[in-house]
Amino acid sequence: MLAYTVKSAEETESLGAQAARMIIESGIFPSFVALYGDLGAGKTAFARGYASIISPGSRVKSPTYTIVNEYRRGTVPMFHFDFYRINSLEELDGIGFEEYLAEGHCIAEWCEKLGENLPDCAMTVKIDKKNENERIITIIDRQDMINSAEAE
Repeated sequence: MLAYTVKSAEETESLGAQAARMIIESGIFPSFVALYGDLGAGKTAFARGYASIISPGSRVKSPTYTIVNEYRRGTVPMFHFDFYRINSLEELDGIGFEEYLAEGHCIAEWCEKLGENLPDCAMTVKIDKKNENERIITIIDRQDMINSAEAE
């Protein structure tokens, strides 16, 4: 588990880029980054930084109304989800969620909606607002979660 304090959207983006590098170096594929945080916490900024490595040159915006945005500028496609408007796992089946998982790198906002249904390869990123500008960003990779569960 890694915890960072960031003081700007730029620092949040930089941390997103760092997370993408960690995933690439780990060789985990397909990858899934699960973002948690309140409205305005910086989830999309983190996703922008992530995309700067996975899909360089892509213009990342929140997929709130489309559920998923596709970015195909890298060697492997990237899919950016927003689960805010998802009300059931059946809705995910309807958009072909499993196919996206198999095809590329995925990053998703509002993963609270998935509950226990996170993909096995998930890296969890929790973004907590400390004040107007500061955020505490906690990154928990899959191995950390496995180790934590085994310790209990």
